Amino acid sequence: MWILVNGAAFVLYLLASFLARPRAPKVDGMAAPGMPSAYRDAATVTMLLAWLAHAATFVLVFQGLHDPDFGFAPALSLTFWLVAAVYWVESLYYPLQGLRSWICLLAAASLLLTWFFPGDRLAPPGAGMAFSLHWAMGIAAYGLFGAAVLHGFMLWSAERALHRRKPTLAGLGPALPLLTLEKLTYRLAALGFVMLTASLIFAVSFSETLFRHAFEFNHQTVFAVAAWLRFAVLLLGRGVLGWRGRQALRWLFSGSALLLLSYVGSRFVLQVILHR
Repeated sequence: MWILVNGAAFVLYLLASFLARPRAPKVDGMAAPGMPSAYRDAATVTMLLAWLAHAATFVLVFQGLHDPDFGFAPALSLTFWLVAAVYWVESLYYPLQGLRSWICLLAAASLLLTWFFPGDRLAPPGAGMAFSLHWAMGIAAYGLFGAAVLHGFMLWSAERALHRRKPTLAGLGPALPLLTLEKLTYRLAALGFVMLTASLIFAVSFSETLFRHAFEFNHQTVFAVAAWLRFAVLLLGRGVLGWRGRQALRWLFSGSALLLLSYVGSRFVLQVILHR
């Protein structure tokens, strides 16, 4: 059952990505900017169906119809499901259709990875509620920072077009004023920072229960703390020093890369390379 629902979500995401590709409709024989309404509406409905099918894969886990595995691939899958959810909420207030094709393509790729790298059991024995809260807050942080990074790529693409007189990357041209897009980007980053901070606090709690010390010193801990520090500097730099443009984006992208390495990267090395 799970593989059928997962496969349906994968196909629907790919179809939505195809339908949401930027197109230049013709008006009186001339190309006009924007996306034809028929394609836009079809992409909207198809993405919604894909997102619901994707959600159904998690429901099957909660109902006990599929083992609650959580390696690096399921973590990416849940992250991009949350990114899609953030996109849907934002799209109610802002025109962000350009992101749709990229989000659907990334979500489809994450689902494909779950077929080959399902992972292992979620919670270690005796972890308790603190581990569940740590996991939930951590995944929420992944989703929010993932959405912030996609917005950041839109900012980078727009600045590249302005300063170097080069076209924006397909689908990443800004559909709203740059100042508004910038505010959205760093609001998402600020919310992600709050979730990441809460996740680390709960990590300390369950680590003390399991290991009798606040942190288990390993690659995952080092990358997570390093990411938290970079995001803290980013938000401080924007709030106090007024960082904008490429300088702020470098801190956002590098912090997000460290955060990705903290769990997904560590689990990838253990599962795929070391086979543990």
